[in-house]
Amino acid sequence: MYSVLGAATVAGIICLVFTPLLIKFLRRKDYGQVIREDGPKAHFVKGGTPTMGGVLLVIGTLVGYMIFSERTPEGLAVIGTMMACGALGFIDDVIQVRKKRSLGLSPSLKFLGQLVIAICFTYFATQYSYKSYPKLPTEFSFLGRTFLNIGWLFFIWVFIMISGSSNAVNLTDGLDGLASGSMVMVMAAYLLIAFTMFRHPVSEHPNFYTFTGQPALDVAIICGAVLGACAGFLWWNAAPAKIFMGDTGSLALGGVMSATAIMTRTQFLLLIIGGLFVIEALSVIIQVAVFKVTKGKRVFKMAPIHHHFELTGWPEFTVIVRFWLVCGFMVLIGFAMFYVDFVSRVPK
Repeated sequence: MYSVLGAATVAGIICLVFTPLLIKFLRRKDYGQVIREDGPKAHFVKGGTPTMGGVLLVIGTLVGYMIFSERTPEGLAVIGTMMACGALGFIDDVIQVRKKRSLGLSPSLKFLGQLVIAICFTYFATQYSYKSYPKLPTEFSFLGRTFLNIGWLFFIWVFIMISGSSNAVNLTDGLDGLASGSMVMVMAAYLLIAFTMFRHPVSEHPNFYTFTGQPALDVAIICGAVLGACAGFLWWNAAPAKIFMGDTGSLALGGVMSATAIMTRTQFLLLIIGGLFVIEALSVIIQVAVFKVTKGKRVFKMAPIHHHFELTGWPEFTVIVRFWLVCGFMVLIGFAMFYVDFVSRVPK
């Protein structure tokens, strides 16, 4: 547990201490956020706020992980996915700030990048493992193994998870501190899940989890580092935000969240633990679908759904806190489901 706490502390200190320096650097470079023209008018005052703060989220997590982990193949696959998604988001951010527009990479190029990341993660995780521990099976999972092996289609499934999670966090990152605060709770749940698997190596049970031992501890360390980094960043990202994480941060956080769920064999459980991000993404899908089918009608005043509540009169901070409560409730339900199932499967 000390290694998990150490990684969280190091990552948190890096983000807490170095974010003000990054803010000064970004202001000198005039790397400010470009606000979408069709967004809420109240957000126009945020134009020019330094962005790309997600760089420190990635660096803080990486440093914490490298210091305290055993660098198992499982851990490297997860941290590598975070770094790759962060790099993709960084390119997107650079295009936005240099061209002074709210759109960076085209959707097709972004999806292509996420597809490459998914293929690399899947190949590495299914081919390499720590010592004699089992490799990642190419099957669906919810609470432990389902034995629903889908073979090479698993590449597509991983792409859907990484792309969906990355874009969901990106959509949620529209209010000061909403995404970073929510991610603290989500990664806390996955920290406990991975650490529970590490502390209770009962994977020899045929109906139990196959993820345990040092690989599980390595993933718990990553979760702790992400949690600490988000907490340190939230100090400066809380309303009114002095810096935004940008696509660098949101894509990286979505990538590490989905990679953690895949590696811990709790893929479908992510829909519950990350329920807030699912709600945000669904609100956009519903809005676009209804708009196209009805040729102009809308379900929400604006999507993602947090903007809808802003336009109904809720102050921004009220929306943030209430959405945090929703996130916390979903995290609690998800972890409770995991723990009850985990305990019930322990061999007598």
